[in-house]
Amino acid sequence: MSEQPMSEAQVAAFCLELPGAREDYKWGGVRVFSVAGNKMFAVLDLAGAGLSFKLADDVFLGYCDRPGIRPAPYLARAKWISMAPPYPMGRSELSDLLRRSHQLVVRRLPKRAQVGLLLD
Repeated sequence: MSEQPMSEAQVAAFCLELPGAREDYKWGGVRVFSVAGNKMFAVLDLAGAGLSFKLADDVFLGYCDRPGIRPAPYLARAKWISMAPPYPMGRSELSDLLRRSHQLVVRRLPKRAQVGLLLD
């Protein structure tokens, strides 16, 4: 039996549990999850249009080839993907990718800003 996908509320709750994560509403109805003030790691459209987040360079194209996943508009250059609900992956895979997105952003911060935000 395949694993249940996460709901938008579960995605938001998971993102906010990550170290230093905060949420803002921008661009007329978009929930933006960021760390260190303004460094985005996930974006959730309130109109149900989808979830977008950053991937590591080496896995970006592989995920873009999967059904239901596409390069994120305006952010594909930065290796972001986008998907509409119901999300085309189970809870454990999606939460792992969101955690990795958070960590990719944290690792680009100055060393002193990374304190308390790194998970590994």
